[in-house]
Amino acid sequence: MCSITAIIDFNRPAVNNSDVISIMNNAAAHRGPDAGGVLCIMNAALAHRRLSVIDIAGGIQPMTRTIGKKTAVIIYNGELYNTADIKQKLNDKGIICTSSSDTEALLLSYFAWGTKCVEHLNGIFAFAIYDLQENKLFCARDRFGVKPFFYTINDGAFMMASEIKSLLKHPGIKAELGIQGLCEIFGLSPARTNGIGVLKNIMELKPAHTLVMTKDHIKIDKYFEIKAKEHNENLEETIKHVKYLIEDAIKRQLVSDVELGCFLSGGLDSSIISSIAAANYRKQSRQLKTFSIEYEGNRKNFKPNKFQPEADFMWTQKVSDYIGSKHYIITLSDYELIDSLKDALAARDLPGMVDIDSSLLLFCKKVKEHVTVALSGECADEIFGGYPWFHDKKMWIPDVFPWSNNLHFRKSFLNDDLKYKLPITEYVRDRYQQTVKSAQLLINDSNDEKIRRQMFKLNTDWFMVNLLERKDRMSMASGLEVRVPYCDDNLVEYV
Repeated sequence: MCSITAIIDFNRPAVNNSDVISIMNNAAAHRGPDAGGVLCIMNAALAHRRLSVIDIAGGIQPMTRTIGKKTAVIIYNGELYNTADIKQKLNDKGIICTSSSDTEALLLSYFAWGTKCVEHLNGIFAFAIYDLQENKLFCARDRFGVKPFFYTINDGAFMMASEIKSLLKHPGIKAELGIQGLCEIFGLSPARTNGIGVLKNIMELKPAHTLVMTKDHIKIDKYFEIKAKEHNENLEETIKHVKYLIEDAIKRQLVSDVELGCFLSGGLDSSIISSIAAANYRKQSRQLKTFSIEYEGNRKNFKPNKFQPEADFMWTQKVSDYIGSKHYIITLSDYELIDSLKDALAARDLPGMVDIDSSLLLFCKKVKEHVTVALSGECADEIFGGYPWFHDKKMWIPDVFPWSNNLHFRKSFLNDDLKYKLPITEYVRDRYQQTVKSAQLLINDSNDEKIRRQMFKLNTDWFMVNLLERKDRMSMASGLEVRVPYCDDNLVEYV
């Protein structure tokens, strides 16, 4: 995983932006502590910070390739899990990769399929490709928003970065809040509306979208959408299908040229990942490393709730013993959590989940002492309906996000002027309605099934994206790459 930054200005040569692009790039050095690069060519200033994971020598960025008369440069943050498949397709077209880098495979796929290359990708990614022949920029973001992509337009120049803090290093970009940003923070935070960067004039390329920029226009298109389909398999066939997809996703995400481990809470989601990973490691005569988190005093004071009916510590060691992993228990104190609150906020750039963020930040920093890549169980609850609001009909309240139904409490923090000036209730209701109306439904759905499909849409567009953002910022602030197998394209689409 890495950081990408770019300034495209068709009115000025890129060399004019060489100093500022370096400053913007270094603001995200934590995402790529192993290497950095800047390329200023024609109208594009492109920069990259690298966390080296695959083909350490052959994956240096910005990466340039020429085929025939076409030359293109890529900056890329992410990981492709079907690199071998892409290379075979490229070979069939007579296009040969010279390295094992997924960066090169992605860049060459652009030569083969143009902007349709995203349809061939399985993985997590945000990238920008500058086509020198056509003098245009092509950008894309993965299907579920695992990897970030923020952008703004200032004085005719298009600027993008993996994190907001990099954009704010440009002297023309200010950290300002308007009415929309305040409604996002007080009405929806820590979730955000897809496409909105909260701060004034800062936008986000939405998940599953591409962006093409030329001197004359910017065009944004959606290339993927989950569609509701009839399910015609019986229970036994469904179990086999889900099992295959989960195992396939996990095995493909175990590829790494550096040390890899798994987050293990002892729950079903992380235990499945760790078990499959450990079995693959045993075949190679290797031992998987697993990691769990504990809090001082938790064994004595833990109280069950709807989201966590049992404490993790009851199960992590049992699972580790069963799968034969080398297990590390990372214990944190309340004082450490408090001391890291500001660091977590700085990592996220926006108000987040407070001590839930800081605990993950501290955990990732400790994990990074042992491995550079980790697999985590995020997204399983959103995909398989693990949250109470999928089943508890008392939580099916119209116009209210089920995880955030306390608008009155949220507005109590505002002074009287803002309390009546900001249309928070209307803003949240509008965002909710837009989302549920976009949910894919089948004509023969029962009312309960209709609501569950809407819940699925609410979760994948909001709650899941929020957790993925949290995982990306806290892990990358620690120089740790975290992969999320349950967010695999094929698995999510099937479920």
